[in-house]
Amino acid sequence: MEDSIVTTERIVQQIEESNYISRDLSWLKFNYRVLDQVMHTDRSIFDRLKFLSITASNLDEFCTIRLGSLYNYIDYGKERFDYNGLREEPFRMLLLSETQKFYRDQNEYYVEHLKPLFSKNGFVIAPYRELSIDNTAKVNDYFNKTIFPMLTPMVFDSYHTFPLLMNNRLLFGVVTKSPLENNTQQRVSFMQVPQNLPRFYELEEDGLIKFVPIEEIIRNNVHNLFRNVEIISTNLFRINRNGDFTLEESEDIESNFLEDLKRKLKTRRSGRVVRLEVEEGADPWMIRLLKIQWDLDEHNIFYAPQESMIEFSGLMQIIGHKEFKALRVHPHEPIKPLNFPEHGSRDLFEVLKERDILLHHPYNSMEPVLEMVEKAADDPYVLSIKITIYRVARESRITAALLRAAENGKHVSVLFEVKARFDEENNLREAQRLQKAGCFVIYGVGNLKTHTKLMLIVRKEGEDKVYRYVHLSSGNYNEATSRFYVDIGLLTTKEVYANDVSEFFNVITGHSQPSAYRNLITSPRDMRIQLCNLVRREAENARNGIPSGIVIKLNSFQDKELIDELYEASKAGVPIKLIVRGMCCLRPMRKGLSENIEVISIVGEYLEHSRIYYFHNADNPKVYIGSADAMVRSFDRRVESLFLLDEDVLKKQAINNLRFNLKDNVNAYVMQEDGTYVKKELNGNPPFNIHKEFYTITKDVVLDAKLF
Repeated sequence: MEDSIVTTERIVQQIEESNYISRDLSWLKFNYRVLDQVMHTDRSIFDRLKFLSITASNLDEFCTIRLGSLYNYIDYGKERFDYNGLREEPFRMLLLSETQKFYRDQNEYYVEHLKPLFSKNGFVIAPYRELSIDNTAKVNDYFNKTIFPMLTPMVFDSYHTFPLLMNNRLLFGVVTKSPLENNTQQRVSFMQVPQNLPRFYELEEDGLIKFVPIEEIIRNNVHNLFRNVEIISTNLFRINRNGDFTLEESEDIESNFLEDLKRKLKTRRSGRVVRLEVEEGADPWMIRLLKIQWDLDEHNIFYAPQESMIEFSGLMQIIGHKEFKALRVHPHEPIKPLNFPEHGSRDLFEVLKERDILLHHPYNSMEPVLEMVEKAADDPYVLSIKITIYRVARESRITAALLRAAENGKHVSVLFEVKARFDEENNLREAQRLQKAGCFVIYGVGNLKTHTKLMLIVRKEGEDKVYRYVHLSSGNYNEATSRFYVDIGLLTTKEVYANDVSEFFNVITGHSQPSAYRNLITSPRDMRIQLCNLVRREAENARNGIPSGIVIKLNSFQDKELIDELYEASKAGVPIKLIVRGMCCLRPMRKGLSENIEVISIVGEYLEHSRIYYFHNADNPKVYIGSADAMVRSFDRRVESLFLLDEDVLKKQAINNLRFNLKDNVNAYVMQEDGTYVKKELNGNPPFNIHKEFYTITKDVVLDAKLF
């Protein structure tokens, strides 16, 4: 016991002494900030449940990818040191312990603070045993006619191999005993709850909508599937499998890359189990069997309280119910872009000949981008469309327009990144549709993941005049997510951008190595070194008494080389402000290391997704926008791009964007030296919520923007 205490103290000390924050522990802190959104009592119960559902899907992804990645090292005996210096096994225990704590906090809040509000808001999650006689008959009839035919018990015993149980699905383990066999002989049969049925059966009673969980219906009718045997226990559980694989395309150009991808996707279905989520009081015999089968220990077992529920993402059925539509928060109507007040009354192609347009989603609609692609598809003067696609909507207007363009005889080149995590199958399907229609489709670049967001439309106007219309962005070509993801995009016809983007497409679709870009920084070519050089210049200016400053807005910050450069700049006296929504491995405000670095995180109604890099540059700011976070993967294993804003008014828009983020005191959390976060205090100031303020933005406010 004493050894355990000493070990824990040593681990805590090691973490505290490190100049870097653990990526995975920092991510858990981020999910706590999402959980904090659930605790906002000024929100409707439906919006609070929405955020709870997000924390659950976040945790699934964390276990599947980050915990899965750790097990890649453990299972294959490879060495791994976390950013705080911990080896694989101590870090596994620490990480699972912290994840368990989050899971307990999440469930406790749901049970104690959310469930009691359900009936006041017109609904309940109704246990089967509390249904009236009439409603019990309806539910049983639903089971017999709809659910029962879809259930398949899969027994595991000395005659039957252990079945393949699916990832992230509700599962039942039914422990039985036959009266004809030895009294001690128990068996377990597994059943997968049908994924293509609603999570809840809906009833109306006593003025309430009653949501009866499908697992409760199955549990109370399970005897219909196990006749003439004794049912010892019926146990609901769920698993996360390791889904972290590295897709490496063969150097042999003849290899069938798409088939390789399909095989890799199957490993996600059969990867090693890293988390077992099970209801409290589950049969210990079954738990022991599963632990042996999947090589788990008690750290991997997550017990859901009886009063809670497994898989909060199922709450989306309640959140989206038509009866509660008026009670949910609805997106604000987008405003017109500052540099395009004529949107809807003037032809976009003509406006772009006059000026560039900076779009800030969701405050500005994605319509101009969609309209441009759709118009290009039918425009007889458009010769070609080139685009990189990472994620698209299910019923995508972008891919529909590209299909139409190909059918209309235009040259269409699409780099469709089929390695986009969790969207691989949708992307693969869409890419194959485009290829069949005659588009030139590239399924990624070698073993790199193409994450950049670029589009180039070539249009012939007049006898010898050709215009190139360019879109560069931080966000995906996805009209669905653009309504609640905060992103920035540039529409332009400037030759400097058109030349850079044309060169870039030649690189990723052919075999070209441009000597230099004018306004683009790209990876894996030179993004890290160029950003480090920009930081060094600020440090040099500070040492020479020249005004300096750095503000960077990102999703995630992990790259040690860039972190170290920022530490050196801080020591030189450069004021540095970072806006990092998710995990951040940089340790701010440490004496002698990072005293001049502040880190905040914005988590609120919208998902902050834009990346903006600002460097004071002796009062001649350099501002870059694009797809890249400061991650090792972004700099070394992805095709990414950042583009320089070269027009003062657009630069001011980006600077004001950063200024508003730093001013926010409603959605902002301040990172402490120890890696924890505290809610930003009002300190006597009026509330300033960027998710509202950007809807009232004016040109005068933008032109007045300054950071240092």
